[in-house]
Amino acid sequence: MSGKLLLKGGRVVDPSQRLDARLDVLIADGRVAELGAKLKDRDALSEDVAGCIVAPGFIDLHVHLREPGREDKETIASGTRAAAAGGFSAVCAMPNTDPVNDTADVTRSIVAKARAEGSGVRVYPIGAVSKGSRGEELTELGDLKDAGCVAFSDDGRPVASARMMRRALEYARGLSRPIVDHCEDASLSDRATMNEGLVSTLLGLRGAPPVSEAIAVERDVLLAELTGGHVHIAHVSTALAVDAIRRAKARGVRVTAEATPHHLLLTDAAVRESEYDTATKVNPPLRGESDRAAVLAGIVDGTIDCVATDHAPHALDDKRVPFDEAAFGISGIETAVALLLDRLVRGGSLPLTQLVALFATNPARVFSLPGGTLAKGSPADVTVLDLDRKRSVDPKRFSSKGRNTPFAGWSLVGWPVLTIVDGRVVHRAK
Repeated sequence: MSGKLLLKGGRVVDPSQRLDARLDVLIADGRVAELGAKLKDRDALSEDVAGCIVAPGFIDLHVHLREPGREDKETIASGTRAAAAGGFSAVCAMPNTDPVNDTADVTRSIVAKARAEGSGVRVYPIGAVSKGSRGEELTELGDLKDAGCVAFSDDGRPVASARMMRRALEYARGLSRPIVDHCEDASLSDRATMNEGLVSTLLGLRGAPPVSEAIAVERDVLLAELTGGHVHIAHVSTALAVDAIRRAKARGVRVTAEATPHHLLLTDAAVRESEYDTATKVNPPLRGESDRAAVLAGIVDGTIDCVATDHAPHALDDKRVPFDEAAFGISGIETAVALLLDRLVRGGSLPLTQLVALFATNPARVFSLPGGTLAKGSPADVTVLDLDRKRSVDPKRFSSKGRNTPFAGWSLVGWPVLTIVDGRVVHRAK
């Protein structure tokens, strides 16, 4: 795009440059043109961001846009509007669509739809590892990459076969793409609706033991070590998994990981305290306090590289049913940043600079995506945060079609107020 935009008076926080200073940012032709104090440009549209944080555009590595096939739950248009409202300039779309994103034709249709109907937020498709995500036959990963896929995953279906995971890691290594795995031993977590523990026993619900996740993580890091491939562990939820990733990184294994806001802030007690609110039903499930604390520790010490939302919007009918019949997932992309700003940054558990790294710098590095920096010449994708803005979570105000959130009514301080993509404002908080 053409044109200039001058962001005036903000505090620029950019971990990629080890930068935390009050600077102006000049954007020209969709690129960062200059950073400096008291910049002037007569041709630029000036935007006063005094008192706000100016950060590289946030990237969500794990989003379900539902299109094609389940447009009743979400569309690319509504999902990208929600992303922009949540402070995200880019999202990675998981392949569990209908049809599954397992061919180049499906990938190209998602890319075209995002360009035609998206809010301006960048959409990076993730292709399936196996055809139909059934775990039986490997997809044409090279064709998927050429069509625009930035990673490969069977999403909510773990790659059950070690042989197939090995082949996928070897193939993806040559394409410089990661394999993203939902780590779960289905034989241990079959038909589970929540975490296995005291709460599930008290509620009489079938539980998934934490070891179910850890067994799969241990296998994946061993296969990544064997093949030299890059495995990315999705939505880490247990202490055992964090420990496995930490040990693997110490050995030099190419493993990265993400955690979600709901696993960082909630425990399985929320199921009981909410009286079986199906908004608390997620996969992997909310765990016990020791697991939650371990995941947070993994975030703080860098074992876990990124925060991703696992945004999983559902139609009302998918959630307004008995707990054990409800769909898994929450609509999380519009609340993720505010939740962590309020509960972790303001709470003193996480430095602001590290939060920016978790949402911007690290996701760009992990998936080799453009952005994640405000260095001169980089794409002009920017997230502006107001650390003093107060607002309560109101699902009725969501841009997403999904209203399923366990955080409804939470009063939060610190929200995204401006999202810029390619030098263009795609969302401005009202």
